[in-house]
Amino acid sequence: MSYKIGIMGATGAVGREIIEVLHDRNFPVESLRLYASERSAGKTIETPFGEITIENAGSADYSQLDIAFFAISGGWSKENAQKATDAGCYVIDNSSAFRYDDEVPLVVPEINANAIGDSKLIANPNCTTAIAAIPLYNLHKEYVLKKVIISTYQATSGAGAAGMSELIEETRNYLEGKEARNKVFVHPIVFNTIPHIDSFQENDYTREEMKVVWETRKIFSEPDMAISCTCVRIPTMRVHGESIVIETEKPISPEDAKKLLGETEGIELKDDIENNVYPMPLTATKKYDVEVGRIRQNLVFGDHGLEFFVCGDQILKGAALNAVQIAEKL
Repeated sequence: MSYKIGIMGATGAVGREIIEVLHDRNFPVESLRLYASERSAGKTIETPFGEITIENAGSADYSQLDIAFFAISGGWSKENAQKATDAGCYVIDNSSAFRYDDEVPLVVPEINANAIGDSKLIANPNCTTAIAAIPLYNLHKEYVLKKVIISTYQATSGAGAAGMSELIEETRNYLEGKEARNKVFVHPIVFNTIPHIDSFQENDYTREEMKVVWETRKIFSEPDMAISCTCVRIPTMRVHGESIVIETEKPISPEDAKKLLGETEGIELKDDIENNVYPMPLTATKKYDVEVGRIRQNLVFGDHGLEFFVCGDQILKGAALNAVQIAEKL
């Protein structure tokens, strides 16, 4: 059986990546229609499926689609998701519009594919959450997580194509002796780190940080799990890194954790410190698996604690790949 696929926001970084992932994973595509804003409608783009003309997302006929990937703003998703599902089309939404809706499943397929049930609307998690979720969940199943503390190192592509362009352009300006400016980020990103992603909340955490808390609890079905996160933007192009500390109810050793994670689907164990092998953005770029390494006993929690580092391509596992994996489960 093959499917009629539509991608809303097909000209953006995630939309374009979904096209590549569908082709790379041999998803059974009967037809592929690409949608974007009215100003992009009528343009053509080359894809692995051939040259395709962009259509206006605002006038999409969802009765002609089996599955629609929404790689577009949350506001647009809220306005159009029900229109699509009422027409019998599945919607896999990459925005934050429905992630915290109790009626909408939030899915990482390796963890909770059964949560989809008969829902026509499925939410894709935030990229930071998706990258950490698989190693955390497998450790949780085996050792039971009591506390999770995360610090992130997030690439400029997390802010879309405009974020990457700003890094390139302003790095060039800086190296030419010009002032580094900022439009996408709240401060210049060049040779800088910014501990501020998304808006600050009443508890002084940012919304990006709280997304990790809210979404991990929902995906794991653990509403009271103790999680804290600090999110930092760094001047890299692609791949988010995350330093993770866990406290567990059961004793845990680095050796056992390495064995468990090394046998886990979706993870590539990169932990050979004698040869300087560990997760890095350079090695995790364009990779489906999340790299995990620097696994060690945590000095605070002792034999009930672990510390490790992960790197994951946030455009892939953090967005496009996870969305296509959801479609594969439908």
